[in-house]
Amino acid sequence: MGITGFSKESARVKIALLTTDNREPFKDYAAKRPHFGTAPEALLQGFALLPGVEIHVVSCARRRMDSPERLARNTFFHSLCVPKGGWMRTLYQGCIRASRCKLKEISPDIVHGQGTELDCAISSVFSGFPNVITIHGNMRLIAKVNRAKAFSFPWLAARLESFTVPRSRGVVCITRYTQEAVAGLARRTWLLPNAVDASFFEVQPRPAKPPLILCVGLICPRKNQNSFIRALDSLAGSQPFELLFLGNVSPGRAYDDEFLSLIRTREWCRHLGFAEREALKDHLSRAALLALPSLEDNCPMAVLEAAAAGVPVAAANVGGVPDLVEAGKTGYLFDPLKPEEICSALRRALASPAELEAFAKEARKRAQERFHPRVVAQRHVEIYREVLDGR
Repeated sequence: MGITGFSKESARVKIALLTTDNREPFKDYAAKRPHFGTAPEALLQGFALLPGVEIHVVSCARRRMDSPERLARNTFFHSLCVPKGGWMRTLYQGCIRASRCKLKEISPDIVHGQGTELDCAISSVFSGFPNVITIHGNMRLIAKVNRAKAFSFPWLAARLESFTVPRSRGVVCITRYTQEAVAGLARRTWLLPNAVDASFFEVQPRPAKPPLILCVGLICPRKNQNSFIRALDSLAGSQPFELLFLGNVSPGRAYDDEFLSLIRTREWCRHLGFAEREALKDHLSRAALLALPSLEDNCPMAVLEAAAAGVPVAAANVGGVPDLVEAGKTGYLFDPLKPEEICSALRRALASPAELEAFAKEARKRAQERFHPRVVAQRHVEIYREVLDGR
């Protein structure tokens, strides 16, 4: 049975974490172990370091898969098989029912839904237990930026977000951007950034020559890579550097084809596709700078991982990015719609090795204080106690 209050710090808390097992969206059904998004994975790392917590990870999938019962000493995993008809086409009714049934069996003290993109938040709200949700991608804002068509996936996800936010006990907001976006909907909010995989703090620099600029993210209009490349054309004529893009591309789409064409015609640009964590850490170790030219972003993990690895960031001054990058302290901010600002920020960075080194040290120091898995997990437990002490 769950406990009834948390007036004492020694009280044990049983947490159900509803998150997406990426074997499902990636159709990686043969894999023997679940893998989650980078933020939930790092949070689970932190929970594994804490005494007095018991974690139950609950994920829905369309197929039955071999899975371990435990992910760590204090972390259990439950994979729920939900038929095709129980997903978005029925507003996740199958996922809601399967999760609710499993949660009755687990009897957690609190349920935490990770993300409003899919089934996790709405299953959390209908769990029958005290619950909070974390918003990773602001689906209402993303739908607006992308001008989502009626009844498209982003359009439906935005409406599900509007439904779930006011029905949860509260929202863990990973930036002030999200906090402001849900201010009129949420009962309560907490400001807490994502955790970063602890191994990123162990990355040792070995700078490449010429300087390497990384741009990490899915190739798409919202990430704004094409305008970014054009903005740096004048800089490339006067300053040696290499611009490396890491992210999936889909040939056949107009934006993606344009991106590939831009890459082919510029010898200072390269594209290597999606990078797994070990490869990303290797690239970060050689990078002088991480660039993020997005038109909209909440709490991009690439920025947090760069900070943990001691890599300064030049980023668009949009969304939640100013919460993560302090101009003149840990990096540079620019207007992504103004090519001259983009070029100016990158020119300054490449011309100031001493400044970059100072920014790198400060970025890593702040990342240790704000994004380390233990720090973020401990703060989550404090939030759960606040919710349960007040019920």
